[in-house]
Amino acid sequence: MSANLPARAKFATALLRTAAVMSRATGRGDGSVIGGRVGLIVEPRLLELLADGRHVVLVSGTNGKTTTTRFATAALEANGKVATNSYGANMPTGHATALAKSLRATYAALECDEHYLGQLLDAAHPKVVALLNLSRDQLDRAMEVTALAAKWRQTLQAQAGHTTVVANADDPLVVWAASVCERVVWVAAGQSWTADSAICPNCGNHLDRFGEFWRCTNCGLNRPSPQWSVAQTGEAVVGPDGRRYDLDLQLPGRVNRANAATALAIASLFGVEPAQAAPRLSQVTSVAGRYAKVERDGRRLRLLLAKNPAGWLESFDMIEQGPPVVLSLNARQVDGFDTSWIYDVDFTSLAGRKVVVTGDRRTDLAVRLEVDGVDFVVAEDIGGAIAAVAPGPVEVVANYTAFQDIRAEFNRVN
Repeated sequence: MSANLPARAKFATALLRTAAVMSRATGRGDGSVIGGRVGLIVEPRLLELLADGRHVVLVSGTNGKTTTTRFATAALEANGKVATNSYGANMPTGHATALAKSLRATYAALECDEHYLGQLLDAAHPKVVALLNLSRDQLDRAMEVTALAAKWRQTLQAQAGHTTVVANADDPLVVWAASVCERVVWVAAGQSWTADSAICPNCGNHLDRFGEFWRCTNCGLNRPSPQWSVAQTGEAVVGPDGRRYDLDLQLPGRVNRANAATALAIASLFGVEPAQAAPRLSQVTSVAGRYAKVERDGRRLRLLLAKNPAGWLESFDMIEQGPPVVLSLNARQVDGFDTSWIYDVDFTSLAGRKVVVTGDRRTDLAVRLEVDGVDFVVAEDIGGAIAAVAPGPVEVVANYTAFQDIRAEFNRVN
């Protein structure tokens, strides 16, 4: 792959990799962003040149894209080496770094920020695009969710004949965006959070829902029949031919079974048999720290990332019944400064169990739990939160920078 690059692109790639190594060596990060930034300054077409000749899949959505990309990577590795942005650097700088680090990889599985999908479609010319879901996220600095769906729809319409889309049939916003494409593989990936899709994105009429099925009685937009789905019983995915593919996932919750179904659908489009791909998904035990299990002072913590209302709802579905729960909330730049969205989250499922709140905005969380009648203890930091619970298993749910703070704390110990 590297031998085909023009001289300028080779030079840019060398500088990219050097900058990334220096960033890691000085403890400033994993180098994905700064490396890509340097490379793209030297050669603005670097991403396009690095992607040329590869079999590329882009994975985008509000929640689950890092995990689904990791599952898809594991499945595609049955065919050969896969370049991927495994640490979640999901903008063009991170994509350039991922491709530069794996110059000889024939395949590429790239997680893509929802707002950059159009740019990546133009640069990477993917064979497959996977669209997971759309819901509110950082509304103080990001696009309103229906407007983002409209942007996706416009972008995909321009690419309609050049890529195959794997899309969530249970999300009306995703269905509306993907319906302009010629080739769509529908996955029944579920939608536990429906507050952002009560209104038809096509005409503005109220959507009718009957269990999993939804439809608009005004314009006719409705849930398409899925080719892939999560089995109603057991840990399995059902393929287009009705065959069950058993899963032995190390990651918890129905949402991860849905992510696995999407990954199997992706892999099948690259010629990987589902029966061959499914066992590979069990190799994924942690995704950029998500679901990691760490120990301190007799407490066994499982770390869950939740960045928005839909993510917090999914996390509450994953946690084990019984163990105490630590909730950590920050509101820094990459989180979004507005924490009013926590009032969209139903915390009542935590009633009756030990709950500790921490993080920069722990007071906001405390007030929210008080409103829902959930008893809690406030701790200044994760160390205090751990000390506030008894030895044994502990579930930890944190938003983005709070999650990174907790990871850093344990990396210093472990």
